[in-house]
Parts: sequence; C-alpha cells; structure tokens
Amino acid sequence: MNLIVAKNAGFCFGVKRAVNMAFEQSDSPNEKAYTYGELVHNPQVVKELEQKGVTMISNIDDLDGGSVIVRSHGVPKKLIDQMEEKKLNIINCTCPYVLSVQKIVEEWYNKGYDIIIIGDKNHPEIIGINGYCNDEAYIVNSEVEASLLPQFEKACVVSQTTNTLEKFERISKLIEEKSDNISINNTICNATRIRQESAAELARCVDAMVVIGGKNSSNTRKLVEISEKYCKNVFHIETIKDLSLQDVQKFNTIGITAGASTPDWIIKEAVNVMDNLNNDEMMEAIESSFTRIHRGEIVKGTVLYVTDNEVMVNINYKADGIIHRDELSEDPDLNPKDLFNIGDEIDVCVIRIDDGEGNVVLSTKRVEALKNWDILEELYDKKEEVECKVLNVVKGGLTAIVMGINGFMPASHVSVKYVTDLNEYKGQVFNVKIIDFDKEKRRVILSRKEVEREEIERKVEQLWDTLEVGSVVEGTVQRLTDFGAFVDLGGVDGLIHISDLSWNRVKHPSEVLESGDKVEVQVLSLDREKNRISLGLKQTLEEPWNVFIKNVNIGDVVEGEVVNILDFGAFVRLKEGVDGLLHVSQISKEHVNKPSDVLNLGDKLTVKVIDINEEQRRISLSSKDLYSKDQNSETEESNDDESNDDTFEINNEDLNTTIGDVLKEK
Repeated sequence: MNLIVAKNAGFCFGVKRAVNMAFEQSDSPNEKAYTYGELVHNPQVVKELEQKGVTMISNIDDLDGGSVIVRSHGVPKKLIDQMEEKKLNIINCTCPYVLSVQKIVEEWYNKGYDIIIIGDKNHPEIIGINGYCNDEAYIVNSEVEASLLPQFEKACVVSQTTNTLEKFERISKLIEEKSDNISINNTICNATRIRQESAAELARCVDAMVVIGGKNSSNTRKLVEISEKYCKNVFHIETIKDLSLQDVQKFNTIGITAGASTPDWIIKEAVNVMDNLNNDEMMEAIESSFTRIHRGEIVKGTVLYVTDNEVMVNINYKADGIIHRDELSEDPDLNPKDLFNIGDEIDVCVIRIDDGEGNVVLSTKRVEALKNWDILEELYDKKEEVECKVLNVVKGGLTAIVMGINGFMPASHVSVKYVTDLNEYKGQVFNVKIIDFDKEKRRVILSRKEVEREEIERKVEQLWDTLEVGSVVEGTVQRLTDFGAFVDLGGVDGLIHISDLSWNRVKHPSEVLESGDKVEVQVLSLDREKNRISLGLKQTLEEPWNVFIKNVNIGDVVEGEVVNILDFGAFVRLKEGVDGLLHVSQISKEHVNKPSDVLNLGDKLTVKVIDINEEQRRISLSSKDLYSKDQNSETEESNDDESNDDTFEINNEDLNTTIGDVLKEK
C-alpha cells in the first residue's frame, strides 16, 4: 500500500493561531476560561480543551467574569460590545482572514452599500460577518438563490473564506448582473484555496482518498467534494478509528488530506497506522475487525442498496447480508424502498450464515418483533393506545398488525355500535387498546371499542363542562317515546318532554318530530350526578300567543279549523297556533241547540275576532256577525228581484240548506 499525503493539509495559519492562544489561556491559573461556541470544527480539539477546564458556552448572559475565547470563525460585533460592557477578558482568536472580511463588510455598509455574502447562512463565520452590517446582509449559497436576488442601486459582495473558487466565481457572476455599481471581493482564504488545489491534484492520481477532519467542518466537507470530483473512492473520517481497513485494503495508492481544523497528531496517527501494516498484518487486522456472528443474533449493519424485493446490508462480516421482502415487515404491502435508504444504519437478526450464494440471510421484522413484544407489553400494562392496521376479516372478528406483530380484534370489540359488515374495516388504520396479552403464547387481543368508549367519555365530560341552563344547542333526535323525545347532544342524551315539544297540545311526539331530525333545543335543567338533561323545543320558538297579539286585533276576520266541539261551543285553531272560542250563541243568528249539529271536527271556518282577553289569554270568535251581514246583503238583493219579477215567490219549505252548510260555504 502506497500512501501519499497532500502537500498542504491540516492546520491553517488562522486555526493554528486560535488553538495556540486557547491552550495558552487554558494554562492560566488566574481566571476561568470559556469558549464562545466551538473554537474550531474539530471534536478532538474541543474535547482536549474541555479536559483542560475550558468550558464551551452559547451565551454570556450569566457570566460575571472570566476570560471568553472568541472562536476562530468570529462572532457578531454586538456580541463583542456586550462582552466589553460586562468587562470580560476577551481573547479574540478570530482568524485574521475572517477579521479582514468583517472590516470590508463594515466599511461598505457604512457607505450605504447593500451587502451580499456568498456562503452558508447557518455557518458561524457567516453569522459573525453578518453582524458587521446590522444583520441585514443578503446571504446566498447557490446560483438559484443568487438569481432570486433583487436589483441593487449599489452593492458589495464577499465570500465565506472556505468556499471553492469555482463556486465563488460562478455565483458572483450572476450577482454582478444585479447592479451597475457593485464591488466584488474574493475573500476566500489563500490557505483554503491552496489546500483545495492540493487535494484536487492528489485525487487525480490515487485509487482512493482519505479526508481527515470534523464532520461539521465546512472546509473539510469542501475537500471531500473536490476529492469526489476526481476520485471514485473517498473516505471522510475524523480519526483513524473511523476507517474500515476492510474498505481500503484493496487499493494500491491512497491519498491523504486534512481540513484546516485537523491537528497534526491526528494526521500522523492515521498515516502511521496505515503505513506500518504490511500485507500479512493488514489481512490479520482485517480478519480481526470482522464481526463474529451467530444464528439468531442481532447485529448492526449499513444499507448498501435497496430494490423492490430485497435489501443488501453490510454487517462488517466477510460476506454481506441480504434481507428478502418477506423478512422486512409483517405488512405485505410495504415496499422496501419505503422503509430504507442507502446508508441507513439498522439492526438485523441473523437467520442463516450462508444462503448457498455466499450471503448472510437477515431479517428486520424479527428484530422489530422482538423489540416490539416488550413495547406492547409495556403499553398493555399502562393501558395505553397503539396504532394498528386491519389486514383481513376472519371468523369472529378481524386480524390486524400492530408494530409488526399479528393481533386479533373480536367483532364485539370493533366498535361501540353494532357492526353489520366487518369488511368495511379492511385496510383501515386506527388506534386500539390491548385488552389481552400473552408474550409466551404470542397472543395479542385488540379493542377499538375501548378507545371509542373513552373518546365518548371525554366528549361527554367536555359537553357537560360547556352546557349551561338557558343555552341553545344542536342535537339529533335518537328515539321517540310516549312521554317525549331523546336527543343526542354529542355523546350524551337529553329529553324533550312531550309538554315542551310545542306550544300546542301534542298527543304523541311523532306529530312534531321524527328519528334522525336535526333540532335546536334549549337546555332547561341539568343534573350531572344523575346524568339527566331536560330540553325544550318550544322554548326556541316564539310563543303563539305573542305572535297572535302582534298580528291580530279585535274586529279582524280570520280563518281557522275546528279542533274541539263541546256543548257550549267550538274551539277554532287560528293560523298562529292559538285557539279561540266560537260560543254556541255566536255560531249563527238562527238558534243552534248544539255546535255538533252544524259543525264537525276539521271544518275550515272564517270567523271574526270579537274579544281578546290578554290577561287570561282568551279569544272570543263569532261567525254570526259575518253570517248576518251576508244574509242582509242577500235579502236586499232578493227584495230587488221581487220588485222586478212579480211571478217569483220564496217557499221556505223548499229551502233545504242548513245553517251548517251556510257556515261551511263561508
């Protein structure tokens, strides 16, 4: 194995300066030292500082003293001002190149220029630079974002110091079209540019590249991107421990570079480990690095690729593992591509060491099942809900899958309501409760009814909390009885007594309502302890007597229907719904012995209102006055006819018309 280290790798001047200043401060016994954020993007350096007693902080509000080490990426100006106001000892480790960018931004901003920064808006360096223009900079990190910028009267452009030159030139060219007065400043660190060029040059001539640096380091990720452009096999590691010797042993020539935040000792450690292994030692090391596996064991692996029927997994064994579709999940409808992506780290269960083709046969559904049995047991003990999917209808109920485990739901526990066709639930997903559980017998009994019952109880409690006497609520008529109607208010039933259905007399609730009717009712009384609610329907309507008083006066002629006949008269119901008395003496000018002699129930009559007693709510009616008036008119017409025709005579015996007939005609 031939190892080649890039000409420019590891600490740049700015990072080296910051690290030296920080470690020098950590050795000072006089005061406590803090770093505002990570000094550099390298976990090993940060950890070493912590071991020396340097604490990392994200705000200074609670600090009353001590030294604050400003990270190499810099911080916003207002934060420096706050530190000075608190009289903290500031150890400014900001990279000189970054300080230069901050100065450019502040200068052009004060001249009235709009500031445009090319870089990652979430990177601490960019956050710090933006603080020197009152956080008003336009930050773009792609050509698309640059094309969406508005037109500027005058603008100044700077770059994140770790950007690639190619990216900066590409984006700044688009920005240049946004203003006729624009200052474009290439603020990419010279050390960054040289390091990137060195990595590109090396990547062109090796079989594999190893890039050493923090996973969160921007300049290290840029080196990875550049290396991948020229080399197919690139490994990004933080230390040599992250490198799989199994992966690199097949390459003859390996290039090594490192990010600007990577200490020399980490680079040297990686080179020494790889360089000191000859072929025999390498194979021995590789063999010892293999995971020893046994059937039924659960191991970790990394997804290599996914198809519609299988998933291939690297389990750090001399052979890769394969998961067939039927071993992915209990749900046969799930597609492997919906479950896993390349690079996912997953737990798998070893089913067979060799499937005959050199692959290890694995299963994820068995792993999940083993874990999920424990989870389901805990849910059962705590009586908590769990989501399930109905698979099939079987004798006596439904089969369902819950967390990859088969369960059964008896028909009696599908719903609080009676279910006639269980097929409508097939394929549905809903929450259930486990009502019986036996891990050894692999038995899980589910209930949707329990969940619905608790939901109803919650709704009932909420409904009781909102109901008030006198309030008007909506409901649905559930059933009718001889004494009233029961109305569902949303989980709890209230009763409309027959006397509260209508302002008029009702013989049976079916005269007013039908099951299923939507109604608005008034709450008349509440008894939470006895779970009783009295409702009124007529109370939501204006009282007929008040309507009558508004619309009718004494002397008005109205129409009505005979609804009751007694010896002393007949009651006539007017259109407002009130009843008036047509006294026997007011039926006709002719003597009427009994109202039933001339009237029948249901007869339609035209009557005159002759009296209204508002205090006693009584209405007196008359048809006699109307009859008399009409008769007088007819008599006058008859007399006129007699004077004109002497041969016409009236014979009373020939008149078969009764008083009742005359009233009906009226």
